[in-house]
Amino acid sequence: MISVIFDLDGTLVDSEPNYYESGRRTLARHGVPDFTWEQHSRFIGIGTLETLEILKERYGIQAPVEQLLAEQNAAYLELARTETEAFPGMRKFVERLHAEGVPMAVASGSSREAIDAVLVGTGLDSLLTTVVSAEEVAHGKPAPDVFLEAAHRLGAEPADCVVVEDAAPGALAAHAAGMECVAVPYVAETAHDAAFAGAGLLFPGGQREFSADAAYDWLTARRTG
Repeated sequence: MISVIFDLDGTLVDSEPNYYESGRRTLARHGVPDFTWEQHSRFIGIGTLETLEILKERYGIQAPVEQLLAEQNAAYLELARTETEAFPGMRKFVERLHAEGVPMAVASGSSREAIDAVLVGTGLDSLLTTVVSAEEVAHGKPAPDVFLEAAHRLGAEPADCVVVEDAAPGALAAHAAGMECVAVPYVAETAHDAAFAGAGLLFPGGQREFSADAAYDWLTARRTG
């Protein structure tokens, strides 16, 4: 049986504005007042810890990365619980897979606390009960660790798993895990990134182009092919 593993941020839910705002507040507190959305967008798909490690070095921030992470997580959780929206097409896709009894998991670079807050806040927690955070594995995306751990928890072989992803690092992680990928780029300009070239199904226009029916039909063909 095919199992489906979803990335969370930018794939199931539009949480990037909250990540940007929480990161902007954190950086401003530490002497970086002009962090822009354009700068943030370059880190989409990379875990929060890895992003903060890069930014700490780039801007010469003195605070320990653990402190920065705690500050950003606190700001993000405040926003995530009340201001995160699930993409309608993705919700429809998850509901259909759930009704069909397809095993599903969430594998995300976010903290477990942040993942849980988003899933509860959007009501997806009742449909997606297997969750893996990058905090629980050795390496975040583009390493395959979170996807391999999700497959393990589902009792599935990697070759029998399909990953749904919005970002190049996640697509690379899926490939490294030996899994097929349904790519729905959050940033439209990245649709031609080489990381998406091997995707089994690509929606170049991102969420505005994503079709739950088309994704389900492709998955069904793969299950019966």
